[in-house]
Amino acid sequence: MVTIKDISKRCGYSVSTVSKALNNSSEIGVEAKEIIKKIASEMGYFPNAAARLLKTNRSNNIGVLFIDEMQSGLRHEYFSAVLNSLKDEAERLGYDITFISHNIGNVPMTYYEHCKYRNCDGVIIACVDFNDPRVIELINSEIPVVTIDHIFNDSTAILSDNLKGVEDLVNHIYEFGHRKIAFIHGEDTSVTQRRLAGFYKACEKLGIIIPDYYIKKARYHDPKTSGLATRELLELKDPPTCIMYPDDFSFIGGMNEIEKHGLTVPDDISVVGYDGIYLSQVLRPRLTTFKQDTEALGKEAARNLVNAIDDKKTYVPKQVWIEGELLVGDSIKKIEF
Repeated sequence: MVTIKDISKRCGYSVSTVSKALNNSSEIGVEAKEIIKKIASEMGYFPNAAARLLKTNRSNNIGVLFIDEMQSGLRHEYFSAVLNSLKDEAERLGYDITFISHNIGNVPMTYYEHCKYRNCDGVIIACVDFNDPRVIELINSEIPVVTIDHIFNDSTAILSDNLKGVEDLVNHIYEFGHRKIAFIHGEDTSVTQRRLAGFYKACEKLGIIIPDYYIKKARYHDPKTSGLATRELLELKDPPTCIMYPDDFSFIGGMNEIEKHGLTVPDDISVVGYDGIYLSQVLRPRLTTFKQDTEALGKEAARNLVNAIDDKKTYVPKQVWIEGELLVGDSIKKIEF
C-alpha cells in the first residue's frame, strides 16, 4: 500500500508538504500540488478513510434515507433516477453514498444512530414518513440534512413543482374539450397536497366544477389501488371523460381495468400520468404525462448538502424549486364539449 512517506521520497517534498497538498491546503502552491498529485496518482495512492476522518473530522460520506411505502426500493424508476443523479454528483464532489436503515445485522438502531455509526457528514432524505419520530430525531440533530419533495422546518428542501405540473396537465386536458376530469391521487403527503391544490386551482380558473366522487385516493407506485379507483370511476352513472393518475407506473392498473370494461384509450376514455418515466413513452398509445426533472433534483440535493457540510457557519437553508415539462402523448382524445 502506497503511503504519504513513499510519495515524499519519490517527489522530493517533505511528508508535511505532501500531506497538505493531497488535502488541498491553501498553504501549498498550485504547481507543487499538481506535481504531488500527479506522482501520487501514478503510484496508485488512495487516502486511508479512517486516517482522514481522524485528521479532518470528515468522512466524505453522505447518508441517503429512502423508504417508499410500497417497498419497491431502487425498482422505483422515478426515485432511482433521482438517486442515480444524486450519486453521480456526490461522487464528482468527492463523496461516497451510504443508504441509511434502522436495522443493521438485526441490531436495531435509529436513523440518527446509523448515521453516527457510519460517520455520515450529512444526509439526504427522500420518500419517508416525516411524522416518524426517528426521522424527526435525525432532522433535528446536528447532522446537515437536505430533503427532497418535502419542506421540513428550516432544512434545505429540493422540490419538484408539483402544483404547476398538475396545472399544466389540467390546462392541456381542457384544450382537448374535456370538462369531466377525474383525479386519482396518492397518499396524504405534501406532494399530494400540492397536486390537489394545483388541480382545484386550475379547474377553478377554467370554470370546471369537479364533483367529490371524481376524486379518488390510491397509492403512489401501486397499480392495484389505481385499478380499483378506475373501476369505481367507470361504473359511475356519469363517468369522467378523462382520468388523471398518481404516476405513470400506477396507470398500469388503470389500463388493465379499462380493458376489462371493454374500453380503449383514448377512443373511449382519455388518461394522463405523472413523472415521465421511460415506461410512459413506450406504452401504446404513448401516455401524456408530466416529466419531473430527476437529474436536476438529484444534482441540486447533492450540491446543497455538500455546501452545507463545507460551510456550516454561513450556509443558509433554502427551498429550491425544480420545474418539469409536459410530455404530449396520444392518450387524450379531442371531444366536442
